[in-house]
Amino acid sequence: MKTMLAATAALSALLVSPTLAAPTSASTAAVADPGRPATDTALDASRHPAEMVAFSRVKAGDKVMDVWPGKGYWTRLFSTTVGAKGKVYAYVPAEIAGFKSDPVAIAKAVAAEPGRGNVDEFSDPLAAPPPAKFQGTLDVVWTFENYHDFHDSFMNGADVDAFNRAVFTLLKPGGYYVVVDHAAAAGSGLSHTEDLHRIDPATIKAEVEKAGFVLDAESKVLANPADPRTAKVFDPAIRGNTDRVAYRFRKPLH
Repeated sequence: MKTMLAATAALSALLVSPTLAAPTSASTAAVADPGRPATDTALDASRHPAEMVAFSRVKAGDKVMDVWPGKGYWTRLFSTTVGAKGKVYAYVPAEIAGFKSDPVAIAKAVAAEPGRGNVDEFSDPLAAPPPAKFQGTLDVVWTFENYHDFHDSFMNGADVDAFNRAVFTLLKPGGYYVVVDHAAAAGSGLSHTEDLHRIDPATIKAEVEKAGFVLDAESKVLANPADPRTAKVFDPAIRGNTDRVAYRFRKPLH
């Protein structure tokens, strides 16, 4: 029995140990898609898309939700990866729909691009109950460098715990919830989400696991140990090269 318990513990440690998430043929092909605009490819050096798409476990035929899609960088990559039999939902939280950049219009424009017929845009309040048609249907929910924003004042008190529970409901058993964000100093909790646009990695794990998820893996592809985690992420000295944490959580099968 002791041997079995030790083996189980070793396996669990392996599953959540840091990984470099080597690119796959599918993720490499997504990055090479000629339909990607120059504004996207210019960010590749700092975002390592082939490795991160591989880390997300998105594959052909999957249904994926890209939370807070911005200008569509990851939406396009996932669109190519899931292919004609898959679907990508570019989800704009209603709390940010009124921003001057008009994120809803941007998401709609991405969905209208040639070859993006598998992309749909929608906007709802962050913690609203998931539309019934989505519940239990998604393979991956992804959010990149925006999880910390869910806690900020412009979100009008959105219930982040309720959002994480909603994500849990959206995913199929065994589905993945991937959170990538700028790391704040250990022990800082939520104190720097608004001024530095960073979040304590331990807080991400605690909040997401509270919703029922288990940590499946962590990627160090976007880590930067030289970042002191004390500067605003838009500071020219660190922008695009912050220490970023990448967690892949899994919805248990049972």
